[in-house]
Amino acid sequence: MSIRVENLKKIYGKQKAVDGITFNAEPGVLGFLGPNGAGKSTTMKILTGFIPQTSGKATVCDFDVSTQSLEVKRNIGYLPESNALYLDMYVKESLAFIAGIHKIHEPEKRIADIIEMTGLGPEQHKKIGQLSKGYRQRVGLAQAILHDPQVLILDEPTSGLDPNQLIGIRQLILDLGKTKTIILSTHIMQEVEAVCNHVIIINKGKIVANDTLAGLRAKNNGNTLENVFISLTNNN
Repeated sequence: MSIRVENLKKIYGKQKAVDGITFNAEPGVLGFLGPNGAGKSTTMKILTGFIPQTSGKATVCDFDVSTQSLEVKRNIGYLPESNALYLDMYVKESLAFIAGIHKIHEPEKRIADIIEMTGLGPEQHKKIGQLSKGYRQRVGLAQAILHDPQVLILDEPTSGLDPNQLIGIRQLILDLGKTKTIILSTHIMQEVEAVCNHVIIINKGKIVANDTLAGLRAKNNGNTLENVFISLTNNN
């Protein structure tokens, strides 16, 4: 298993942001769904080493996120929802900077490959601050996959993309999922149905569904993913 999560908890004061969740992920695209405040981003931040868990265990490629954070970061690519970028850098310059951090062998060739893969060619000589939101999203994705990680964690990766860009990024995620483990968090159910082979739904810090798309529909009278999501999380 590329990712193992066992009884993971994150508590802020009296608030249980993540409440004892357990799941595994292997190569393929896992849809990680839930309403706002459900614990999705907290879980992803723990897996990427941005914040520590309160208790429980998580490993990425058999490396413990608490005690082997450097090895975890070598094996993981992360596109956060906020997608912080150096706006004054040119696209190629920013990728060269990231390549330097990861000590990538033959960085120029790798950068050229990634630019082609993410469709950044027409914009590669522009400053990131001059790019549209959709192209900035592509830069964030390019940075996440530049060091060829085994695990990708993508938080709203298609945010701000137009329909044409959406098709390209969706295909890229599908292609990457053939050999890598991808956790995809999004509120767009059509996106999940298009690229994910497994779905986890989290609500109020707890996992309320963990199944294949087909299995989830079969257990819920053949309903659409959107209807299943609403029925499992609409408990205000």
